Amino acid sequence: MEAVLLERRSDDLDLIGESGDYREARGYGITFVSEMSSSPLSPLPTSVVANFAYGFLLGMGSALETLCGQAFGAGQVHMLGVYMQRSAIILFATCILLAPRYIFATPILMLLGQPEQIAKPAGFFTMLTIPQMFALGVILPMQKFLQAQSIVNVIAWVSAVTLVGHVLWCWLFITVLGWGTTCAALACDVSSWLIAISQFVYVVGFCKDGWKGFSSDAFREIWAFLRLSFASTVMLCLEVWYMMSIIVLAGGLDDAITSVGALSICMNVDGLELMVFIGMNATISVRVSNELGLGRARAAKYSVYVTLFQSLVIGIVCMIAILATRNHFAVIYTDSPIMQQAVARLSGLLSITVLLNNIQPVISGVAIGGWQGVVAYINLACYYIVGVPLGYLLGYVGDMGVLGLWGGIIVGIGLQTLVLILLIYRTNWDKEDEQTSERMRKWGGQDIDVAMKPSANHL
Repeated sequence: MEAVLLERRSDDLDLIGESGDYREARGYGITFVSEMSSSPLSPLPTSVVANFAYGFLLGMGSALETLCGQAFGAGQVHMLGVYMQRSAIILFATCILLAPRYIFATPILMLLGQPEQIAKPAGFFTMLTIPQMFALGVILPMQKFLQAQSIVNVIAWVSAVTLVGHVLWCWLFITVLGWGTTCAALACDVSSWLIAISQFVYVVGFCKDGWKGFSSDAFREIWAFLRLSFASTVMLCLEVWYMMSIIVLAGGLDDAITSVGALSICMNVDGLELMVFIGMNATISVRVSNELGLGRARAAKYSVYVTLFQSLVIGIVCMIAILATRNHFAVIYTDSPIMQQAVARLSGLLSITVLLNNIQPVISGVAIGGWQGVVAYINLACYYIVGVPLGYLLGYVGDMGVLGLWGGIIVGIGLQTLVLILLIYRTNWDKEDEQTSERMRKWGGQDIDVAMKPSANHL
C-alpha cells in the first residue's frame, strides 16, 4: 500500500511541477539572452536589484499557496477566486512600494559599494523593467490559483510559447539589429504582460468553479492575510537575497569586474538548474496544503519524502555534470579567457551549491505550507548570522577573495538545510492537519466537518 502511495505522490508532484519549470525557464531565458548583448556583467541587473524586488513579490504571494491549497483540499473551491483577488490587491500595493527601488537602482547599487561601471548599466536596465514587476503582481496570484487545482498545462504552454517568442525577439533586437539591452528590457516587459493577459483570459473563461467574478470579499481580512503573507515574505526574501549578497560583497574585492562577472555567470548556471526546483517548491507547497486540507496527514508526509528523494538524485547528476564541464561551460557566456578561468576556479563551489539548492527549495516549499514564521527565523540565523559574516571574514580578512565569500555562503545554506530536515523529521503531521482545519474555519467563513474528511490512518 505504501509503495502505491509513493508512486501516486511522485506522479502528482511531477504533474504540478511542470508549471514552475516553464515559468522559471522563461525567467532564465530572459537573463541568458541579456548576456548576449555585451559583457559578462549584463546579467547583474536581474541578478541583484530586480531579484530583491522579486523576493518581496514571491513572498507576498506565497500565503496564497497555503490558503488555496488547503481550501481546495477541503472542498472550498469557491474561495480560491476570493483569495486570488485578495493576493492581487496586496501585490499591486507592494509593487507601488517597490517602484522607487527600481527608479533609484543606480545610486542604491553605488551605495552598496558597486563600481560605477557596473551600477549605471544595471540601474538603467532595472528601471526599464518596472512594467515587468507589475506584471508579476498579476501573474503570481493566478499561477498559484491554478496550481492549487493542478491546472498546470495552461501555465506551461503559455510560458513555453512566450519563452520561444522572447528569445527570438531578443536575438533579433540584440544580435541582428544591435539595439542593445534596452530592447531586451522592453522584451521582458512585453513577454510578462502577454503571460498575465493569457492567464487572466483562461481564469475568467474556463475556471467557473474557482472564479465567481470580482468580489468585495477580497477586501475583507486584508490585515490577517497580510500578516500571513508577511511571514512568507520574510522567509523567501532572506533566501532570495542571500545568494545575491555574495555578488554585492564581491563588488568590493580587487579586480571587481572579473569577480562579479564570474559570479554572475555561476549564478545563472545555478539558476538554470534551480528553475526545476523552484517549480518543485511550489509543487510541494501545493501538495502538502492539499493533503492537509483533505485531512490526509500521512500522504502529506510521503509527498515530502518522495520529492526530497527525487531532488537529491537530480542534484547529484547536475553536480557531476558541472564538474565534468568545469573548463568549458563558461564559453557559452563569455569569450574572455580570463573570465573563463575565473569561472573554472569557482566550479567546485558551484557544484556544491547546486546540490544544496536542489534540496533546499523543496524544504522551503513545505514551509510555505504553513511554517513560514519558523523558517524565517531559521533563515535569519543560518544565513545572516552565520553565512554572510563567515563569508566576509574568509573573503576579506582571510584574503581568500571570492572563494572565501562563496564558502561562507555555502556553510549557511548547509546549516539551514540540516535544521529544516530535522524540523520536518520531528513534525507531528496529525497536529498540522488539525491546525489546517482551524485555519479553514477562520478563512473560509464556514465550519468544516473534519469527521467527513478521510482519515490519515486509512491511507
